[in-house]
Amino acid sequence: MRAIGRAAMPPPPNASTRAQGGFVLLEALIGILIFAVGVLAVVGLQAMSIKDVADAKYRTDAALLANELISDAWVGSKNFATMQAAYNSPSGSYYTTWAGDVAAQLPGVTASTNAPTVLMAQTNPASPIEMTVTVHWQLPGQSAHSYSTVTELNCTVSNGSACSW
Repeated sequence: MRAIGRAAMPPPPNASTRAQGGFVLLEALIGILIFAVGVLAVVGLQAMSIKDVADAKYRTDAALLANELISDAWVGSKNFATMQAAYNSPSGSYYTTWAGDVAAQLPGVTASTNAPTVLMAQTNPASPIEMTVTVHWQLPGQSAHSYSTVTELNCTVSNGSACSW
């Protein structure tokens, strides 16, 4: 006998359908976790990139500052005593002004900490003057960095005794 007005009922779920009930939610959570790890990796790379760009900027600034001092020495007098009075650290007349520029442009540089150094040497009055410029800087929480360059200031020797133009 057939019941009148009764709706057809779906078959009862079997065991395999019930076992898959929360699987979509689990897959979504795993997908979100993978995406979050990827975003964190990109943020970490961005932070490292910013640090590396800052390091490159300070290295470039140090090289430019050292070359500024060397350029000034190239156009100045090539008398060794005059050059020492002007450029040798820590009391040369031009050195003190230049060291102030270095302290203003590079982090962690003061007159007593990480001060730049300039050394001048000449083996005899007829030989070129060797000028060594070293610029130091230090970022907070890091060790000190330095940039050093050496140049020879060549000139024409007149009357066989001193280097002059």
